[in-house]
Amino acid sequence: MTPSARRQFISDHLEQAGAGTYDGLAAALGVSAMTIRRDLEGLVAAGRAIRTVGGVQRAAAPSYLLETALHARLGVQREAKRAIARRALELVTGRPTLFLDGSTTCLELARLLARERQGLTIVTNSALVCLELGRGGGHAVTGLGGRYDPDSLSFVGAPAEDAAAALFVDLAFVSTKGFLPTKGTFESALPNFRLKQIIARQCGKLVLLADHTKFGQRALSKVLDPAQIHTVVTDQRPRRPDLAALAKAGCAVLVAAPAAGKASHAT
Repeated sequence: MTPSARRQFISDHLEQAGAGTYDGLAAALGVSAMTIRRDLEGLVAAGRAIRTVGGVQRAAAPSYLLETALHARLGVQREAKRAIARRALELVTGRPTLFLDGSTTCLELARLLARERQGLTIVTNSALVCLELGRGGGHAVTGLGGRYDPDSLSFVGAPAEDAAAALFVDLAFVSTKGFLPTKGTFESALPNFRLKQIIARQCGKLVLLADHTKFGQRALSKVLDPAQIHTVVTDQRPRRPDLAALAKAGCAVLVAAPAAGKASHAT
């Protein structure tokens, strides 16, 4: 297959699927991952694709696409996620017990916790979060076992849910696929949402980490009610109706400033 034919195949795949991995595209085309990287240069230069960690996604992929593999989401809204994680870190005072889900925003928070906190007890079902928190051995990390979900790099299913139901944490940090402040959070990845519902019942306070692109989005399954969320940490001040809905539900809103700025509190 010629380079132009490969690029057309990749373009067609991204149009339909929204994202792809170097290894997956290489296997489909019978070439090396390095060849795929070279083929993508023209698509990226033309603004038709965006490189991510381990792969590529279509530029301006629609928000209604179902959950993609986690590695394809690592580079999306990266600066916003880092700012949200930095703001969320301010909530970790003293030595509370924590839960972190397998979201890319919680992964950014895990990196900060590994570098800037010590001596915490942290529960997670994410393999990547475990690895990040394990750097330096400064925390006691409990992993929830279960069936390995390759899309989220997390453990899910009945064993993970049973383990979560036996634990109580002070602070739970979770993210979401979509968030309607009048309705709650939504997920497309079915294996993960029941675990979040259990954690919401077992924690002292639940903190939702959601960048502005999650607001106004509805996905396949309703997961959490607004009243179950103690605090929302986001990167842009929500619209006035959303702020009103969150205030009615008793939910505080923290707005993370850009990297060089200062964070603010929305009331």
